[in-house]
Amino acid sequence: MFKYAGVIVNNQSISLDKIFTYGIPDKLIGKIKLGSMVKVPFGRGNKIIDGFVLQLYNECENPSRLKEVVSVFEEFTVISDKDIKLIEIMREKYLCTYLECIKVIIPTGIIKGISKKSKELIYVNNELYDETLKDNYKQIYSIIQNNNGMYSKSELSKLFNISLSSINTMIKHKLLSTEDTIVDRFNTKDYSEYKPKILNEEQSSVVKNILGSNKNLFLIHGVTGSGKTEIYMNLVNEMIKNEKESIILVPEISLTPQMVERFKGRFGKNIAVFHSRLSDGERYDEWLRVKNGRVKVAIGARSAIFLPFRNLGIIVIDEEHENSYKSDSDPKYNTLEIAELKCNLEGCKLVLGSATPSIENYYRCLKGEVQLLTINNRADGADMPEVHIVDMRQELLKNNKSIFSEKLYEEIENALNNKEQIILFLNRRGFSTFVSCRKCGFVFKCLDCDIALTYHSKGDFLECHYCGKRYKALKVCPKCGSNYVKYFGIGTEKVEEEIKVKFPNARTIRMDFDTTRKKNSHEQIYNDFKDGKADILVGTQMIAKGLDFKNVTLVGVIAADISLNLPDFRSGEKTFQLITQVGGRAGRGKKKGKVIVQTYNPENSSIKYSLINDYKSFYKEEISIRENMGYPPFSKILSINLSSKNEQLLIKNIQLLAIKLNNNLKENDKIGILGPSPCLLSKIKEYFRWQILIKGEIDNILALKVKNIVYDCLQEVYNDIRISLDINPSNLL
Repeated sequence: MFKYAGVIVNNQSISLDKIFTYGIPDKLIGKIKLGSMVKVPFGRGNKIIDGFVLQLYNECENPSRLKEVVSVFEEFTVISDKDIKLIEIMREKYLCTYLECIKVIIPTGIIKGISKKSKELIYVNNELYDETLKDNYKQIYSIIQNNNGMYSKSELSKLFNISLSSINTMIKHKLLSTEDTIVDRFNTKDYSEYKPKILNEEQSSVVKNILGSNKNLFLIHGVTGSGKTEIYMNLVNEMIKNEKESIILVPEISLTPQMVERFKGRFGKNIAVFHSRLSDGERYDEWLRVKNGRVKVAIGARSAIFLPFRNLGIIVIDEEHENSYKSDSDPKYNTLEIAELKCNLEGCKLVLGSATPSIENYYRCLKGEVQLLTINNRADGADMPEVHIVDMRQELLKNNKSIFSEKLYEEIENALNNKEQIILFLNRRGFSTFVSCRKCGFVFKCLDCDIALTYHSKGDFLECHYCGKRYKALKVCPKCGSNYVKYFGIGTEKVEEEIKVKFPNARTIRMDFDTTRKKNSHEQIYNDFKDGKADILVGTQMIAKGLDFKNVTLVGVIAADISLNLPDFRSGEKTFQLITQVGGRAGRGKKKGKVIVQTYNPENSSIKYSLINDYKSFYKEEISIRENMGYPPFSKILSINLSSKNEQLLIKNIQLLAIKLNNNLKENDKIGILGPSPCLLSKIKEYFRWQILIKGEIDNILALKVKNIVYDCLQEVYNDIRISLDINPSNLL
């Protein structure tokens, strides 16, 4: 039995990112295990705080000077042995702390002390039923008898319009009884049966390859509509047969309802759903279901990768190219890398799927590190949609200043006349993307961020899309006092309004961040459009992939150039992926699909290749540029981002840091140091932002050396300057 425990304490300070040794008192020997959550005294005042046991041992130096563990959470260990290994790797790989890794692996509800939820349910007492009861009590008795043990008092009152006083009277006379019952805080909804489909030759070949191969890394490169979801379901079915577990990841919460509907329709209710829109209690209950072995399959966004399955057979990452798989908060992990680490630790398979694979992963396929499986045709023999490009410069010459080109207007009209559905894509929300004075050129900007405000007509306000701060919309320029205030650019809200003007009889719904703030709003919008309650769906990138609507025959890309103009080496790749993916929403049923792409830059290769669905040609051109410029996958980028409310302090210290980095790394000719310079978004939420970029051959040893230099250099101003270190950031803004 172990006498000492190595504990990570629940304190965010970087200086406390180490394992502290505590003695285990006799009463707790044998009860404390690796991965246990404990209470320990900490600091001079011996404040009792949470800790997590990552090590156990029988000997230590100076045992008489050790503090002892106070108590242990005995119900279960919160971290598994495999997770402890993963934490060690993550801490080194992502330059983060033990605690940051622990908190991303376990649900916040555990640390907050959330427990199972119970509520008082109402039951009838058959033995005391009296025929002489008043009619109103008989009626109440009958209602509760038909719903015995299903509802609480307040729920019965709301659902069946029963007075609470009557229920309390019946409880007092023991006609009804109450009982505290554990309530599950997860989706228990029944779904229509989703019957298995017969796989075509290409799909069958992919399934056989994955199940029969001794390799564990696969990339399915299948065109949009090629039936990748059906492949995933066949793989999961094989895992269930072999009593193994599966994790299915999707990039957007908006895709979760469709995936849940299909998987629960095929495999039943016992599937966990895990994403950030769940409450702490719901996440805790779903996590606990997995921990206790009550489910074999989990579907979710990025964080579901850490669910505590015991016998994991397969991890599927759908739309693997999406940026949302990279975390922007510490630890800044890449979900694909975590999945690969888990596969190595647990001996399971990893399947990536995309119609537009990331350049880095396709490069790994061609190098032989990942097995490439290609599907060239749509399932059920459906044709790829016709794609038409519209040069918006020519529309201006024709004096058409509308959002819609003549071609798109005509096709929308035809689709509406034929009772077909339409998706219109624009990757900007709001009504107008910036507001400016035409007299003096003043641009309305957020006071806390270096970003133009977006106008929202619903509510008549200006909003910063980085910090969320809202301002009253002004008609007068605050700089020169003129009335020449003009709204420029378009967002999804303006597209929706324009549809109402041009097509007044069309039923339109919008899916963007503004319309999906409420809980379950994604599912409501998805179901409404799927059930034909709307003719046109307007949305941002959350509608651009994965969604499958059989009656959608037309997709309109309102402005294909938006992502092209981003100052990011991945801008061409993102543009190709977005256009290809959103175009793939058309013609997925029996009707032929059309895609209209509006652009001011039709000659651009990203747009040109996306129109003909030619990934290989796009990849060949893009990989050549990456190699010439020394960008990933031919190098790594380490971003050092510093931010502070004190701009002068920030500039002074990042300049000192740059000198120190150059002095310490000048012998290394395999890296380059860029900066310091202001970030492209130089101020967010009152914080000024500067960065240094290191590009080249960066391994874990070099990255750790950089981390130590950064924290050593800034230790005296640590409370005034925020530090962010990110390996291969998803964007450089």
